[in-house]
Order: sequence, then structure tokens, then C-alpha cells
Amino acid sequence: MYKIYSDAAVNQNNQHAAIGILILHDGQQIQFKQRIASTNNHEAEFIAAIKAFEKLATLNQDPNEFVFYYTDSKIVIDSLNKSYAKHFQAEVDHLIDLQSKFTTVVNTWIPDSQNHGAHFLALQALHAIKD
Repeated sequence: MYKIYSDAAVNQNNQHAAIGILILHDGQQIQFKQRIASTNNHEAEFIAAIKAFEKLATLNQDPNEFVFYYTDSKIVIDSLNKSYAKHFQAEVDHLIDLQSKFTTVVNTWIPDSQNHGAHFLALQALHAIKD
């Protein structure tokens, strides 16, 4: 079983953006943080989700592993549940394709207070950006 947490951080003043991903499996923790191209928060959240499943694909070759995906982004979870997003359909389609490589993926919205690990990683990457 894998538990994946993703989050994005965007500096509203300069639009710099970063993502954080936390993957838990068999008592081990894999952390990933990365600066991304300047963007808005919604797009950054989709990028974080996509990157999380790309990372998972490199770690796990067993499609029967259960995957529990957590994010504090309501737009990402709502879009996955509907398989539709008015302004982010390409991202939703890509994410659904990545998730289809696993037999069972449970997508769950969590409040910010339960996503500290991924959030902290995103903030670390964001603060590493120099103006």
C-alpha cells in the first residue's frame, strides 16, 4: 500500500511556484520537492499531483498495490471524481491516465492541517527561489 500526499505553494507577489510530494510505503518515507514554472495555485496543484504519480510509477511496478492519494486541493479531487475540469482538462486526463496504471487508487481531499509534510516540502522549494 502506498500513501501519497502532494501540495503546491505559490508566491502571490511574484507567481513563483513549487511543489512538495510525500510518499509513504512499508514504513519508509520518500520526499520530493521541486520549483516549477511560475503559475497560479490551481495549475500548480495539478502539476504536484501529476508529478506524484510519475514518481510513484518509477518506484512501483506492481499494479495491484493499493494507492491512497491525499491532497488539500479541492479542485484536483473534484476534477478527478468527475473526470472533468473546465480549465484543466489536459491535466485531469494526464492524471487519470497515470492513475489507471494501478488497480485501486483512492483519491481523498484532506484539510491543510493534515497535509503538513507535502506542504512543508513545497514551501522549502519555494523559499529556495531567489527573486
